[in-house]
Amino acid sequence: MTDCFQVFENAYRVTYKTIQLLNKRRIHYLIVTKSDMVASDKYLEILDKDLAHIQISITSTDDKIAFQYEKAPETSRRIAAIEKLYKLGYDVQLRLSPFICELIDFDVINSIKCDKVLVEFLRVNTFIKRWFEQIDFSQYTVKQSNYLHLPLEIKKEQLNKIKGFKELTVCEDVTEHYEYWRNNVNFNRDDCCNLSYLEREIRKVA
Repeated sequence: MTDCFQVFENAYRVTYKTIQLLNKRRIHYLIVTKSDMVASDKYLEILDKDLAHIQISITSTDDKIAFQYEKAPETSRRIAAIEKLYKLGYDVQLRLSPFICELIDFDVINSIKCDKVLVEFLRVNTFIKRWFEQIDFSQYTVKQSNYLHLPLEIKKEQLNKIKGFKELTVCEDVTEHYEYWRNNVNFNRDDCCNLSYLEREIRKVA
């Protein structure tokens, strides 16, 4: 599982050709990326608004801090890509993944022009502790699936800092926490990715 808009895409265009094939077969596709390439003119020429679902990930709102952890385009460029796709009418979401409060300026996040946000809280293991050296991991006390997680009450407090989005959903690994988000928070309780076509199909059945 990897980003389909890495630098090599400029040379090999594997994602470009795959999108063309999916369009031809009328198959919906979800693109999750840390690149602004998906919003470039070349890809806008082929992205089908009826089939394409796009999530652009952000870890830190500070370009310099983000570059310490991600070899990806600057956060500011990714935000611009989200807003461009939203303005053009695509099913696009801001994806805070992983969501780490210490790395987020909520004034920046809450001013992004986009209706949808998806949150995925940080899961902590030994590698993550070494990678994010300045993060205080003492609050990560919930153990599940070989990871440490924040308690639900702390997650709720942090989630309350995200404002202004019409549709919010949480992607969650901890079983009890997932049930809470599903029943009380997620915009579409039947799909934690909150893809627009699934919502429409569910409503048709209902």
